[in-house]
Amino acid sequence: MSAINRIYSNKIGISFFWRKQKSDDSPKVQLVFRDIGFLLTLNELKDFSDSCRLTEQSQCCDQCSHNCRSLLLRTPSDKIDLAISKDELEQVHELINGTVFRVELQKWITSTGRN
Repeated sequence: MSAINRIYSNKIGISFFWRKQKSDDSPKVQLVFRDIGFLLTLNELKDFSDSCRLTEQSQCCDQCSHNCRSLLLRTPSDKIDLAISKDELEQVHELINGTVFRVELQKWITSTGRN
């Protein structure tokens, strides 16, 4: 794990920066859950969070058993959607939001320190 800088983790996954990533203004975040990894910008993470919210609002039923994979989550890739359960959706959404919060907090701390 010395090749990464962990940002956030929960029961379903982890987010991190690769240490050997080229430094630029918007480094990409590696987001991994289940057997899937996404390399995303901060804006793509925010769009992914919006997709989670929209999926929950539009597809969740009251009778859902929380463990059936009947929800279709749009990903930042136009060609990939994921079949997930309501519990997984909640965990993925929390992973993404925690990651966005920590990345933005670090950017704010870094920019405040320069002023």
